[in-house]
Amino acid sequence: MVKLYSKKANPNMRRPIVKEEIVDYLRTQQKPNTGCLADLEQFAQQENIPIIQPEVAAYFRFYLQMTAPQKILEIGTAIGYSALLMAANVPEAKITSIERHAEMFALAQKNVAAYDLKEQITLIKGDAAEVLPVLEEEFDFVFMDSAKSKYIELLPAVFDRLEVGGAVIIDDIFQGGDTLKPIEEIARGQRAIHRGLQRLLAAVLRHPDLTVSLLPLSDGLLLIRKNTAKICLPSGLD
Repeated sequence: MVKLYSKKANPNMRRPIVKEEIVDYLRTQQKPNTGCLADLEQFAQQENIPIIQPEVAAYFRFYLQMTAPQKILEIGTAIGYSALLMAANVPEAKITSIERHAEMFALAQKNVAAYDLKEQITLIKGDAAEVLPVLEEEFDFVFMDSAKSKYIELLPAVFDRLEVGGAVIIDDIFQGGDTLKPIEEIARGQRAIHRGLQRLLAAVLRHPDLTVSLLPLSDGLLLIRKNTAKICLPSGLD
């Protein structure tokens, strides 16, 4: 049983941003997980651990098989579900995944040891803000699914480790729609997330050196392609 993480899980990440009947269709009519991924999905639901929702998993299967990235970085491992999903869909890729929460890291270690049969996944325990600057390799795909308020703070270091032409996908952008509301309407405990996501969107949506798209899947995906070697973000974040 998960003792700590599930009690503090952000409830906004379970609030889809499109009509209920559309969400239901997306989650029930697309190809479901099988094997260990189905087991991990069920475990996450039972323990209130946020993982990518079925419609995002379906999109990832398509995206990864189409683009076939070879050097993947994940920020926010949780139980290892998304890392194992990526490994299953890009069987030649090497995946580095960073997790700071001790309880989640222990679960990820257990799951990766059991199910990462090709040894594609390397787990790193630590805060991404400290780990990213000391990573030596470059990546062609980055998936960010960690502390939402920190996305904008981590993004410059992510760009430093991302190849030109590489892509970043960032999860849970809309917070059940709260990201679009005035901050006065946001619960005080969620305002740091609100500010961080507002800053993130303001920094990237019309950036001249990025190609950016928003997808209304689950709680919102932000897709970013790096088009030049040096990406300078506003507000001293470069």
